[in-house]
Amino acid sequence: MNEKTSMGLSSEEAKRRLAQYGPNEVVEEKPKTWLLFLHKFWAPVPWMLEATFVLEVILGKWPEAIIIALLLLFNGILGFSQERKAKNALALLRERLRIQARVCRDGKWQIIVAAELVPGDLIHVRVGDIVPADLHLTEGNVLVDQSALTGESMPVECAAEGTLYSASIIRRGEASGEVVATGAKSYFGKTAELVRSAGAKSHLEELVLSIVRYLVAMDVLLVVAILAYAMVENISLARILPFALILLVASVPVALPATFTLATAIASLHLVHRGVLVTRLAAVEEAAAMNDLCSDKTGTLTQNRLSLSQTQPWPEVEENDLLAMASVASDNSTQDPIDLAILQEATKRQIKLPVRQQFVPFDPASKRSEGVFQQEGSAWRALKGSPQIIAKLCAIADWENVTAQLADTGARVLAVAAGPEGNPRFLGLLALADPIRPDAGEVVHHLQELGVHVRMVTGDSAQTAQYVAGTLGIVGQTCDRSRLSEDCGVYAGVFPADKFHLVQGLQKKGRIVGMTGDGVNDAPALKQAEMGVAVETATDVAKAAASIVLTTPGLQGVLDAVTTGRRVYQRMLTYTLNKIVKVFQVALFLSLGFLIFRSFVVTPLLVLLLLFANDFVTMSLAEDNVRPSPQPDRWAIRTLILSSLVVSIAWLVYIFGVYAVGRTLHLPTDSLQTLDFLGLVFSGLANVFLVRERGHIWAGRPGAFLAVASLADVIVVSILAIMGWLMAPIPVLFVAYLLGATVLYTLLLDQIKVPLLRRLTSA
Repeated sequence: MNEKTSMGLSSEEAKRRLAQYGPNEVVEEKPKTWLLFLHKFWAPVPWMLEATFVLEVILGKWPEAIIIALLLLFNGILGFSQERKAKNALALLRERLRIQARVCRDGKWQIIVAAELVPGDLIHVRVGDIVPADLHLTEGNVLVDQSALTGESMPVECAAEGTLYSASIIRRGEASGEVVATGAKSYFGKTAELVRSAGAKSHLEELVLSIVRYLVAMDVLLVVAILAYAMVENISLARILPFALILLVASVPVALPATFTLATAIASLHLVHRGVLVTRLAAVEEAAAMNDLCSDKTGTLTQNRLSLSQTQPWPEVEENDLLAMASVASDNSTQDPIDLAILQEATKRQIKLPVRQQFVPFDPASKRSEGVFQQEGSAWRALKGSPQIIAKLCAIADWENVTAQLADTGARVLAVAAGPEGNPRFLGLLALADPIRPDAGEVVHHLQELGVHVRMVTGDSAQTAQYVAGTLGIVGQTCDRSRLSEDCGVYAGVFPADKFHLVQGLQKKGRIVGMTGDGVNDAPALKQAEMGVAVETATDVAKAAASIVLTTPGLQGVLDAVTTGRRVYQRMLTYTLNKIVKVFQVALFLSLGFLIFRSFVVTPLLVLLLLFANDFVTMSLAEDNVRPSPQPDRWAIRTLILSSLVVSIAWLVYIFGVYAVGRTLHLPTDSLQTLDFLGLVFSGLANVFLVRERGHIWAGRPGAFLAVASLADVIVVSILAIMGWLMAPIPVLFVAYLLGATVLYTLLLDQIKVPLLRRLTSA
């Protein structure tokens, strides 16, 4: 017996198929919160600190071990708490599918949860319904809004033998159809799978890893040299191992990940006040490097609503008469976007309409709608529809050129006629289009000035796309979906999956890609792009997949994100330069000091204090005053390391000079170590002010937080040194002279720094 009938499935067959195909929903396994937290301790920088922590515990160096543990926890908690704010796209996909459906089971129509639908079910949809699964229509005729899927504002007609996709919305009519795909197999579900697999690797992770590689390589060489020296000089392992460990700690950029996280978190808070929500912190840094913006057209560059863009009355026809007859052939109850746009314009102009006696909605077969009214004592008919059909009814032949001219503007063209039964007069043409956002052209211009190549991506025809691109000033040739691999300014006729592959293709060419969008179909591309931007009208799924969400209309938020990201880059470039310089200076000073003078120039405890005195004060760079770069920023690691090495050698000369002066003054070893510690702290702070400006040190005013934190640091360490707390005391005069000498030496270095550091940035 065939379980499927013309009235749907039996309950038994539906139950069997539910077990076979699974529920009509998208399933995702959520990672456990505690695993996400532990993942913060699984990276190159934490590994080095964790290894050092274990060795310090084994050697019984508890103060050092506790300090290292606190550093680890600080970095882990800060990173986890910020990234926890990111939303889950697949969870929203599941929520979207939790709707009800009218289904025929056992020969009876009933309402069930959409999750229980199976392939083969017979269901019915009508005005206002969200389509619960992919359907093959068997009867009926509907106007369907697919903007949540395709992002395109123009609804489409669908009749028997056509296909409706899940998550689209019925705007007019009713229809019945057979379910052909559910859950992950549906169009909607396949989008969810793309979202699941999409995702670009963070360039911030690559940056930190590259820096760590260089520093570890240097550290290994120094440790090997020290161990070899210890073997030759018969120095005990118990004495040299703690020194090697503290050298390791001094060489690890402990606060680098935390400082990047802090800087991007502060920037994201500032962006909130400008209508930009950052859901993935790395996107702030990626915004600085973005050199390609793939912008969806509908709802992003345009307003995602139809409006009357042009009218073309025929000779001896008044424009208001043309609109009046078009309005008679339109009706609010259909909720057809075309009818609503025409009626809105007629209301705006306060056009008086005749009393309509009958209305015939748009029929795809006749390709027109009609309204009947009384005129001059007889029944007249107002017609609105396809220019070809209306022109044929009116028997005119000169309509094609004017229609083509209007279509060249990317508009949908309708013809209007009115007259007695059987004798209509051609009144003219109406052009309806999705208007461009008022700020879109200006934003595109500013982005292009900042070196960002703006590319428009749309499902519309090449004709419409070219018109919009030309209006906005988007440059480059127009390509269709078969030429996605080419370097084009406009990609027209693009399908949903094409956007995802376009982003991937640009990334393979080494481009840092941004993607704006609003529809469900945009979600995979938004997640794959380094900077996925969901505009204000975006669906929840698109917002969850994006790394940046705009909460106000327009694209100004994209520009704000780019300039803010470039400011963050400048701050982090300063921090990274300073950190690498100090690592080189401290590591080489400790190593060479031991190899040359056979003594510890600074104690292990003072090295750990140095981390707190310098690294955490320099976190104030996260809010320093900077100027954004005029071009996309990219991290040039090799140039960064080489430039840092040159500056660090100059500071190495300085600190050895401090050590030499201390020995000349015959300071005791512990007091000399205090003097060296102060020299490292003062030179570390001076170096921040030295490298924060690519020009001379006085070119820009530092941020208030940086200035206050630096002053407080100088006061605190000076008091510790003078009072002899945690270190041997030294006279207040020594501290004052050392501070003055540091300032003079910094001004000298500033003269040779300018040409060196300007190579690192275009600012």
